[in-house]
Amino acid sequence: MTETRLDPPASDTEPEKPEKEGSIGVVILLAMALITIAVALALMGREEARPVVLGLLAFLAVVGVFSLFAASVGLVRFSDKRRADGFGEIIAEDVPEGMLVTGRGGRILFANAAYMRLTDAERAADVRGVERAFAGDAEASEAIFRLSQAAAAGRRAEEEVRIERAAPDGEGRRATWYRIRVQPLASRGKRDLLWQVADITHDRVRQEDVFRELQRAIDNLDHAPAGFFSADSAGRIRYVNATLAGWLGYDIAETETASLTLDRIMSGDSAALVHNMEPAPGEVRVETIDLDLVRRDGRTLPVRLLHRVAFDQAGNPGTSRTIVLNRSAGAGDVAETLRAAEVRFARFFNNTPLAIATVDRNGRIERTNAAFARLFAGKDRSVRNIADCVGERDREALLDTLDAAFSGQAELKPVDAPVAGDAVRISRFYASPVEDGDGEAAIVYALDITEQKALEAQFAQGQKMQAVGQLAGGIAHDFNNVLTAIIGFSDLLLANHRPTDPSFNDIMNIKHNANRAAGLVRQLLAFSRRQTLRPQVLKLADVMSADMQVLLARLLGAKVELNLDQARDLWLIRADVNQLEQVIINLAVNARDAMPEGGKLTIRTRNDGRDEPMTSGDATMPAGEYVLLEVEDTGTGMPPEVMAKIFDPFFTTKEVGKGTGLGLSTVYGIIKQTGGFIFADSTPGKGTCFRIYLPRHMPTAEEAAPKREAVAEAPRDLTGRGTILLVEDEEAVRAFAARALASRGYTVLEADTGVAALEIMDSHEGTVDLVVSDVVMPEMDGPTLLKEVRKRNPKLKVIFVSGYAEDAFAKNLEGGEQFHFLPKPFNLKELAATVKEVMSA
Repeated sequence: MTETRLDPPASDTEPEKPEKEGSIGVVILLAMALITIAVALALMGREEARPVVLGLLAFLAVVGVFSLFAASVGLVRFSDKRRADGFGEIIAEDVPEGMLVTGRGGRILFANAAYMRLTDAERAADVRGVERAFAGDAEASEAIFRLSQAAAAGRRAEEEVRIERAAPDGEGRRATWYRIRVQPLASRGKRDLLWQVADITHDRVRQEDVFRELQRAIDNLDHAPAGFFSADSAGRIRYVNATLAGWLGYDIAETETASLTLDRIMSGDSAALVHNMEPAPGEVRVETIDLDLVRRDGRTLPVRLLHRVAFDQAGNPGTSRTIVLNRSAGAGDVAETLRAAEVRFARFFNNTPLAIATVDRNGRIERTNAAFARLFAGKDRSVRNIADCVGERDREALLDTLDAAFSGQAELKPVDAPVAGDAVRISRFYASPVEDGDGEAAIVYALDITEQKALEAQFAQGQKMQAVGQLAGGIAHDFNNVLTAIIGFSDLLLANHRPTDPSFNDIMNIKHNANRAAGLVRQLLAFSRRQTLRPQVLKLADVMSADMQVLLARLLGAKVELNLDQARDLWLIRADVNQLEQVIINLAVNARDAMPEGGKLTIRTRNDGRDEPMTSGDATMPAGEYVLLEVEDTGTGMPPEVMAKIFDPFFTTKEVGKGTGLGLSTVYGIIKQTGGFIFADSTPGKGTCFRIYLPRHMPTAEEAAPKREAVAEAPRDLTGRGTILLVEDEEAVRAFAARALASRGYTVLEADTGVAALEIMDSHEGTVDLVVSDVVMPEMDGPTLLKEVRKRNPKLKVIFVSGYAEDAFAKNLEGGEQFHFLPKPFNLKELAATVKEVMSA
């Protein structure tokens, strides 16, 4: 045994204490602990035990030596009593790790044999402190300095240093690694320090060997003739070898930062094939998949995947291990013709938009392509039986078709059914038998016809609305002629009767009811989009004026709360303000009727810019900038079967006599004629919300110029002079108009057709100042008459009257053609005022 001990000087010597007898119980307990640890280490493997041995020995060396010394001897310094007992020295000498105890000022109090051997000290007098023993090496000086700083501060510290030493055989030098620890001894009030020095060169060499082996394995994997990747359950690729990275056109270093995913490197929907693996709780599944990868430059690469995934006990997939075999031309020496045929088939099978699956006689799916996996399985679930692809209601029809295919029938009727779990998407299933199939009895083809069904519904709805609109427009035109005559002759009668006459009120009632009928006709024209609009550039907030709010409050009554939520800086729109007011009133009245016990009506406005088209029901609104008007109530709501008919004319849920069924159809027509879109959402028991999208209008320079405020004019004289050619095929309307104009001082020439009107112009000796003509007439319509009139008199003024909208015939006129328009029905005053205004222009 070798030790070194340096007695402290008189100034450092504490008062001598009586020596304490050692505690044999502590010694025995410590020995038992060491034996237990030794047995445990013996049962461990060599490589497993090495780091454990080093750590435990370091710890036990500290605890064993000084705890034993303190408990058995009662002294920290070496003394004759401790040397006589010998237990502390035996333990210290048997520890393979160098141990050094230093006191104040770096005095050496104790050094075991291992420390002397590691620091080349042959005798006790040669023992040096750690700073002197190791700081002389340049590579270790910084680490030793940090340890010294920690020791001075009374802190624990640990460093690993590398020192070049002469080889044992004297030839050259070799690197030696040391682990050096320092810690204060608490029992000595942190005045004494314990230094531990261990030679860890062997561990470092072993680590370097393991690292080199790992590098060699990675290098072999990277440059293997097959590709390899690993992906997690979300499809994120965690590792790609150099071979696959090269095939895809990436540098191996780029793959670590490129955030590659299965969807990114696989063509089309092929990633769904990799995701769609049937869960196997607690098992490992391997599948062979043929598909195309996508190179960085966009070109495809045909490959075969050997895809391996381990599932936990809950059936959740872990990280995959996938080998990639290149199947492109020239990639191998196997039968090239067969390989090319397989590649062509795999590309056709996986890249076709038609979903394909093979099934056995029990309906179990044997094989699918990418389109089938995307349509029916996706990434979140796995479908293994064809019956699970559709809902319960349609399974019987699909299984009947499959039974017919199993029996060998060739021509089978397709089955249309919603996709299971997604009632919005609809698929059309075809089935065909398979002869001599290896467990496969039929092939099922599925085509996603969701958009087709939506277009068919839109087309059918459009045809229905167009047919009803044409009917409504035709009826409105004929009614307008009748109402024009009724209203006109009522005005002529009223002109000859005083209010005190007994028949005056009767005539007024006739005119009043005729005006009510005219209102219904206007609603029909609004639905058929053939009414005359007077569009202007405005803000939607202007429609909700104070007068409009007062009117709405009166219409809604005290039980219904009106809430206005209008956004600022609304975009401009181009619309007829009177028609928009009619839209809001109609929707408000419907909302009021849906809240008999009271409720809340909210009207909102805001800007809405859309980058993608929006589809709701059978209607699709293209992307663009819109101003949104929402009218939402808290009423009774409507079931889906009612929602499907709300815009149909004459459809109403109200009691007989309380509704015409034209309110919402009028709203629909006005919005459509304005170029907007209207959608409705309703939940029974919760309420209904109508959303109206009006396209944003970008004003021209003329429209943006400030307008002069109109000055109200005093009533003017409606009499005049001049010759008017009146062209009207409806005799009653022509008779009323002729009498009305003649009574105002005009000379009136009458014609019942356009041909007769031209003959009158040619035979009339005087000048015709104005032509008032109907639009729809036999032999020659209004636009054709205008062309002929212009040949005779290019500057002749023309007023068209019609029960149709102005836009309905204006498109048939030559560009730049000037004319005036008076919609039917009109009364005497409106006719006289229009003629006076045109004649005076």
